[in-house]
Amino acid sequence: MIVENNVPLQPYNSFGIVARAQNLVRIASEADVAELRADPRWQGAPRFVLGGGSNIVLTGDVKPLVLKVEIKGLRLVEETPRAWIVEAGAGEIWHDAVQWMLEHGYPGLENLALIPGTVGGAPVQNIGAYGVELQDRFDSLDAIDLDTGRSFTLDAAQCAFGYRDSVFKHVRSGPNDFGLSGRALITRVRFRLPKPWKAVVGYLDLARKMEETGNFTPSATDVFDWVCAIRRAKLPDWRVLGNAGSFFKNPTVTPEQCADIIARDPKIVHYPMDDGSIKLAAGWLIDACGWKGKSVGNAGVYERQALVLVNRGGLENPVTGGEVMTLAKAIQTSVYERFGIRLEPEPVVV
Repeated sequence: MIVENNVPLQPYNSFGIVARAQNLVRIASEADVAELRADPRWQGAPRFVLGGGSNIVLTGDVKPLVLKVEIKGLRLVEETPRAWIVEAGAGEIWHDAVQWMLEHGYPGLENLALIPGTVGGAPVQNIGAYGVELQDRFDSLDAIDLDTGRSFTLDAAQCAFGYRDSVFKHVRSGPNDFGLSGRALITRVRFRLPKPWKAVVGYLDLARKMEETGNFTPSATDVFDWVCAIRRAKLPDWRVLGNAGSFFKNPTVTPEQCADIIARDPKIVHYPMDDGSIKLAAGWLIDACGWKGKSVGNAGVYERQALVLVNRGGLENPVTGGEVMTLAKAIQTSVYERFGIRLEPEPVVV
């Protein structure tokens, strides 16, 4: 185990924000965690777990010890008449893992293609896109308690998945609280990919693809290709234009609240949910407030999708975390003043 000092973090966050880690250790195996915990220099030291850096906004240098998760590995664990159980190391690139499973005959995650980040970050955020959420394909995960060094396994119920939420995003506040933020380092994730496979194409953009191509019985590869094409048309490649993907969660309201908004703004994009609530498109709300294409310093709202905030300064004059958060707060204020709705950011602010 080697602890690196004064490490630039610009390559390790998809916004391309300039920041440094005072100390960083690369975690390539469970043994690295054990070695770190045994080192007296780091016992009791604050820690920050970093995966692909695709869902964070760095507002300054990171003082806690950065644990850069780089655990690799992809394998079929089990095949049953009902499912394939596939395991991936937490440090695997998410899109590469999805593609590997598809190429090896294990479909089911194709709707989640091209989402940036690593496998270990996927359950933290309960990532979702085009009609599928991680929890729909989740089996279990392995993690290490950084306080005790003990390894443990969680199933879906124990992960407490919600909309872009999980137990890993909550801080433990009492002896009976199971919040794992800052405590757990995810090492491996297992997916339950159902058999027989069935295409999930109810999402509007995918339905349009079926109409355009005349292909109403798409294969998993077809869905994968469609999702990649849709995302590339709508969303910027973070390697070209820094961003953290969708910056705000889609808010939910009561039918009564939705009816009130429709009375004032009939074109509002909304979706009924199974629990009776109504989900509103945050991107539409932001666009309606006139933010698409606008900037604050080097932080901007993407011209093609108002839900995405971008780094307009590039590598030479990169956006700061402060600029990103100033823009985000201005957007929140505009949406609240017009619609009475508080938008909640998706990324973790560090």
